[in-house]
Amino acid sequence: MPSLGADMEAGTLVQWLKRPGDALKRGDIIAVVDTQKGAIEIEVFEDGVLEKVVIQPGEKVPVGTVLALIRDSEIAAAPAPAVARAPAVSPAVVPVPTVVPGPAATPFPAAGRLRASPAARKRAEGLGVDLARVTGTGPEGAITSADVERAAKSVTATLREAGAPPARAGMRTAIAAAMSRAKREIPHYYLATSIDMFAAQRWLRAENEKRPVADRLLMIAPLLKAVATALRELPELNGHWIDGAFHPGAGVHIGCAIALRGGGLVAPAVHDADRKDVSTLMREVSDLVARARAGSLRSSELTDATITITNLGDQGVDAGFGIIYPPQVALVGFGRVQERPWVVAGTIEVRPVMTVTLSADHRASDGHRGGIFLSAIDRLLQKPEEL
Repeated sequence: MPSLGADMEAGTLVQWLKRPGDALKRGDIIAVVDTQKGAIEIEVFEDGVLEKVVIQPGEKVPVGTVLALIRDSEIAAAPAPAVARAPAVSPAVVPVPTVVPGPAATPFPAAGRLRASPAARKRAEGLGVDLARVTGTGPEGAITSADVERAAKSVTATLREAGAPPARAGMRTAIAAAMSRAKREIPHYYLATSIDMFAAQRWLRAENEKRPVADRLLMIAPLLKAVATALRELPELNGHWIDGAFHPGAGVHIGCAIALRGGGLVAPAVHDADRKDVSTLMREVSDLVARARAGSLRSSELTDATITITNLGDQGVDAGFGIIYPPQVALVGFGRVQERPWVVAGTIEVRPVMTVTLSADHRASDGHRGGIFLSAIDRLLQKPEEL
């Protein structure tokens, strides 16, 4: 069972998407796990053959529990099969706890993704219903809109009986616990700078005029690229603080804070953002938003982030000073672009200005280095055509 959050202690196996004997490749989706963030797809990180399923659907087990065994496909008889798992937040070895099977094992489901009509998926997204927990009554067990409605009413009734708010109560509790811990344990420092966005906006308009509507860019794409590029110069802001020491990120994997329509927040990662152009970043961010709200994120997207960005400008916020998501060591916030008086070549002009903030861990960096980082973002956004 992978750790999919700073305060995740256990998860419930919802569905196996592979059967014993199936060949596996790194990156394949092997199972779906239900957590406080919703239903998460679990990836395989080793090539091989699915040797044995250890945990059955419906069982809730602690983080670190062996879910399945994988045999190396090049070895005829592996004496010690490897464990299919997502990368843990901490590199320390997690002891495997003893698991007591449930009273009745759920039958092995058919391989494949959840069957649901487009209307049912849209309705589930609007109601905040996890499709993995809905029983389908349509053809071949497909989930219908009526099934989603019934599930939503059942969940609402249960939460009301427990005195909890109906929308993602568990996620709010998890977020509160993680942020409270982060605020207690991480010695935050905060910086802010104002950036003239004239050049970036002019470049964005010119670039979008050359593109079809479906391929046009939003400002988040150059902002993401500027942050990723600046992190090359300030690697101490890109990584994790684990066991009393800073561990640099293996890549620049930027978590993007996404608000869910049913309430709550997730921050899946755009992997290797510094190596991708703005067009690719725009496509990947759009894909993450759609899949986050549909409940189909992958485990690596929730565990690999080495820094997080949050953009509250669309909500009219001038500046936001966020709380770092452990074990990361930095968070970048973007406010709205607003017209302000600005000195250009000795004269005062009206310019579009954005406030960019940095929340950083004083154990891994200091204000001097943080200031250089924000200055690097500013410098890069003045020449957006070079990003």
